[in-house]
Amino acid sequence: MNDSDIDIVYDDAEIVVINKPGGLLSVPGRGPDKQDCVTKRLQKRYPAMIDQPSVHRLDMFTTGLMVFAISREAHRHLSLQFAGREVKKEYIALLEGVIENEQGEIHLPFRLDIDNRPYQVYDPVHGKMGSTIWQRLTHEGNRTRVRFLPLTGRTHQLRLHASHPLGLGCAIVGDSLYGSGKDGDPMLLHASKLVFNHPQTGDRLTFTSVPLF
Repeated sequence: MNDSDIDIVYDDAEIVVINKPGGLLSVPGRGPDKQDCVTKRLQKRYPAMIDQPSVHRLDMFTTGLMVFAISREAHRHLSLQFAGREVKKEYIALLEGVIENEQGEIHLPFRLDIDNRPYQVYDPVHGKMGSTIWQRLTHEGNRTRVRFLPLTGRTHQLRLHASHPLGLGCAIVGDSLYGSGKDGDPMLLHASKLVFNHPQTGDRLTFTSVPLF
């Protein structure tokens, strides 16, 4: 197992902030072929890290900033911040298509399609609401670069909000579930900003990362 490709942005005795590469799971999956992940690589690098240090996740092909807890107390504090929506996150994405509006908000209820996991489907009756603020940044040919500020943290929220006709109607470039990407394609969605309170000192920490696309 090689941890050399994990970009450590910040670490101390309580937390680690990393820049996740595309194509790597955040946490272990089911089966022996899905055990290589950020969590396992960090635990090898930080022997004191707890068994389940993750407090949020990025999809396998999403890149960018994540924070992991080293201690149980840090995990508890960070989890409460995420649950209380005290953590601020921003993403940059490149979408398939041209978006004319400059900004807006998307509020769509959706849920897991139990017959087609992990696909999420719009469901105004049984779905849980996902909310996202978005801003158009640039047009790049027949593609649009946008900034997403998720207000909730539903599974595949930004991917569905980008692709669904009731959202932006333009899938993220490389998205093999909701767009025209193929399995293994780089997905051009990057967690570019992460803001939270340090679990021990209470200091408000801000981390930024520039996407490679």
